[in-house]
Amino acid sequence: MSAEDTAERSLAHWSEAGRAEMEAFYALATEDYRQLAAAADWPRLLADHAHDGWSLLDVACGSGKFPTALRRHTDLSVVPDVAYDLLDPSDFSVAEAKAALGPPFVARNELVTTLQDLPAEYVGYDVVWATHALYALPPADLDAAAERFVAALAPGGLGLVAQAAAGSHYLAFYDAFRAGIHDATPYTTAEQVRDALGRAGADVRDQRITYTTSTSDRGVAEGFLQRCAFDDTVSLEEMEAAPVLGDYLASCRDTSGSYTFSHEAALLWL
Repeated sequence: MSAEDTAERSLAHWSEAGRAEMEAFYALATEDYRQLAAAADWPRLLADHAHDGWSLLDVACGSGKFPTALRRHTDLSVVPDVAYDLLDPSDFSVAEAKAALGPPFVARNELVTTLQDLPAEYVGYDVVWATHALYALPPADLDAAAERFVAALAPGGLGLVAQAAAGSHYLAFYDAFRAGIHDATPYTTAEQVRDALGRAGADVRDQRITYTTSTSDRGVAEGFLQRCAFDDTVSLEEMEAAPVLGDYLASCRDTSGSYTFSHEAALLWL
């Protein structure tokens, strides 16, 4: 496989053809965004940065699960409407995220591009966030993407990258998948993103949250894990029998066969 294969495979799976896999993934992964919504006083944070004509950039917006979680689990009635720009290299994702928005988030620009290729005129955002969004960012592009993230944020603005830490399920699973099934470009860790933001001149505060997701449904587990790898060609049985990966999955499985996945997410505040 090429050095860019993880990013390429990720992009291919953000499509209508990948919808069933995506929905299977979110049977568990919706918890990631509920945890983020509970990790801060979002109504106050957003209200404190609001003013006439304020704006927000959602980097690698995916399917809009984070603004959906904020609207579902917090009271944003004190937050005035914000011009919400959607950035993602997948036009499918931009459309999905746009459809998920509601007050106070008002869709504005649809930016079908990567963060590192975002045109220079898109700056001055009051809020910029990337929530569980940068895993497939090619390592060679990490510094350029971090520089662009920092440049997009207005002075005094609020920036957030939420990303799994190196030992968390998403990273541990993919490392084991790469070792046991087929090699690929590694995922980017929270620690790598934090360091790149620092090199870009940002003052970063690293907040950690830990939680678990569980299922006794093998179909749910399979769909979740296939999406974790952006590979729906490998069955759960094949994963369980693979070298390295099988050992990792056994460590997540109890005697009844139920799976519990352990997560540590870093909230990198700028």
